[in-house]
Amino acid sequence: MQTRKVMPLTQIFVSISDPRSARQVRHDLSELLTVAVCAVLCSADEFSDIEAWAKERIDWLRDFLVLEHGIPSHDTFGRVFAALNPREFEAAFRSWVGQLIPALGEDAVVAIDGKTSRRSTTKAAASPLHLVSAFAADVGLVLGQTATAEKSNEITAIPELLATLALNGCVVTIDAMGTQTGIAKAIREGGADYVLCVKDNHPKLVESFLLAQAGVGGTLTPNSTTESREEGHGRTEVRRCWAFDAVGCLYRAEQWADLKSFAIVERERTVGTKTHCERRYYISSLPADAKRIAHAVRSHWEIENRLHWCLDVQFGEDQSTVRTGYAANNLAIVRHIVMNLLRLNTSRKGSIKTKRMLAATSDTFRAELLGFMT
Repeated sequence: MQTRKVMPLTQIFVSISDPRSARQVRHDLSELLTVAVCAVLCSADEFSDIEAWAKERIDWLRDFLVLEHGIPSHDTFGRVFAALNPREFEAAFRSWVGQLIPALGEDAVVAIDGKTSRRSTTKAAASPLHLVSAFAADVGLVLGQTATAEKSNEITAIPELLATLALNGCVVTIDAMGTQTGIAKAIREGGADYVLCVKDNHPKLVESFLLAQAGVGGTLTPNSTTESREEGHGRTEVRRCWAFDAVGCLYRAEQWADLKSFAIVERERTVGTKTHCERRYYISSLPADAKRIAHAVRSHWEIENRLHWCLDVQFGEDQSTVRTGYAANNLAIVRHIVMNLLRLNTSRKGSIKTKRMLAATSDTFRAELLGFMT
């Protein structure tokens, strides 16, 4: 997977229509959004923080922005983010990512999963923001995102997201919520393969796994197997995968587009004298290659560890009380932009927290991250 040079942010935002009327426009929209990204990059997590940081760094910002009327107030940031069309913002984000990564590599794992921003609502208001994201596990980049509609869920949001992504040749992984025949079909129509987790939302399918595993209807022999072992931090973890091409023994196998295999994945974890073992079941359009399927399953957890966890711990997303209009959705997209900028940088080693600290203290490093340096 190859990446290109970071494009300056002001070029990303010019395609977004301004939600304000002409008489309300005092601050240029692309400049306002660029200031917000710069501030979040430097550890500002709320609109008041964005205003405070930008006022302190206005001279630096004016090296590449006009800022004719100075820095917008935190109320202005809040109003614009609340009114901004998130669909247009998401489209600009995907266009930017598409220029950074012209094509994903063959067999690149793209994990799709949702995350709820729990404080982005009140008891009297609508449900909190639930954003479904597509994450390139191998490089740790967000490829796109879409919010679930009110009174809806990931089942309707995932096809919308898939329709906006170029995933030809990739392997798409989704947890049990997204294991739906329509979603499997959409993935295949997009030229990608799928590895989908099967849980109790498909009870008859799970039952057919268990019956096949028990040898009902004949002995079940895996086409391939793989095992890995890791030790450290006082624990030992053994992962095993058995892959089968005998999809005919599964319940209504024909309804899954291009279904070629199913797999049993076992995780055995030992801490001290206690051992815990769990098994999960997967269906896939990949051949019965245990190594490929096991890699895809393991890679899926990158979206939890390298995106969702980072957003909550490093960006305080779960504690954010931004909730007016589309503000929570749009601010989440800004965090994804910042996350990608930090991950694309290889000139400095360090965690997300460390790089945000360096961005806050070093004008040179901040300019490098933002693509304002040649």
